[in-house]
Amino acid sequence: MSFRLGPRVRKILLTVLVAVAVVYATFGIFMWHTMRKPPEDFARVMAKMPGPVVFLLFPFETFWMHARAGTLQVGDAAPDFSLQKLDHTGSVQLSAMVKQQPVVLVFGSYT
Repeated sequence: MSFRLGPRVRKILLTVLVAVAVVYATFGIFMWHTMRKPPEDFARVMAKMPGPVVFLLFPFETFWMHARAGTLQVGDAAPDFSLQKLDHTGSVQLSAMVKQQPVVLVFGSYT
């Protein structure tokens, strides 16, 4: 028994397939663009995502690793930044501290 689709059904299926591909690609581009934004903006978008949809439909970890890789190489100077003091009495800026004394940046967990 042979099953053949009529030309009208094939055209409808092709149209649906193209529409799904366009939506998938558009959403992928949106996620890539969102991942390259500051963490606060990215968190705001991800908070509105329905459940694990993004993680199931896209190679999320691969996107994330490429989007957040950065361009610093070993030996490059750290980019300037400012952070709020723990007691919230002001902020500390890296460039100001480097002028006063050598600075060591430690990234990690103490737990």
